[in-house]
This record gives sequence, C-alpha cells and structure tokens, in this order.
Amino acid sequence: MPPVVKLLLVFHLLLAAGAFFGGGGLVIDPSGNLLLLPLSFLDRSPFSSYLVPGVMLIVLFGFIPLITVWGFIRRPSWKAPEIINLFKEKHWAWSVSLYTGFALVIWIIVQTYFFQQVLVIHLACAGLGLLIQAVTVLPQVQSWFEKT
Repeated sequence: MPPVVKLLLVFHLLLAAGAFFGGGGLVIDPSGNLLLLPLSFLDRSPFSSYLVPGVMLIVLFGFIPLITVWGFIRRPSWKAPEIINLFKEKHWAWSVSLYTGFALVIWIIVQTYFFQQVLVIHLACAGLGLLIQAVTVLPQVQSWFEKT
C-alpha cells in the first residue's frame, strides 16, 4: 500500500473517531449540553434535539469511513457498494472515499447554515473533507484502486 493511501486511511480513521465521539455525545445527551451545544443552534433546522443529527453522524461519518478503511485494506468485492460506484474501473472503496469527502463538506455547509455561525470545528471538518477529496483523486491513489 503506497504511503499516500495510508495517509488517506488515517484521514478516514480520524473522521470516524471524531464522528463516534461527537455523534455519541449527541446521542447520550440530545440536549447538546454534554458537548456545550445550545439547542438554539437547531432553531433553523428541522430538529428539536441533537439525537437524529448524532445518529446521522455516527452512521455517515463513523461507520461508513470504517467500512471504507476495511475496503482499502481487504478489497472485498461486495455487491452492495458497487451499486453506488459510479467509477466502475475502480474499487468501490475509492468511490466511497470520494463521496465521503463531498458528504462531509456538504454536512458542514448545512450545519453552519443551521447554526448561523462558523465554529473552529467546522473549519477543521471542512478541511478534512477537502483533504479526503484531494488525496482520493491523486494519481497514485487512483492507480492503487484500479480493478485488475
């Protein structure tokens, strides 16, 4: 595995760790108090508590990046992720990595709209999403994920 693919793997693991921490905190305490998030941040959102966003965080940015990492390492030929793989010449884990980067940036844009402010964590997460996208499209990474 090339070093740049290992770096991408680390980015996904960092994303998953943060999602389990943040999402877990929101599920444990849907009022947001545990993570110092006032409920007023949700005034512009469709949510009355942080429970649903917490579950979404855990699933979208916790479990999916871990599954993607598993795909990086083991390269299983699973049919379900192939359904959403728009880049059929590459392993599905490459496509899911790219999608994850886009999803994270979109998540942060929507969140800053709901919150009506930009927090440091938003900048860090948006930066991580952009890094995931940028590293995923590097030629060495793309060639690593080419189907044989």
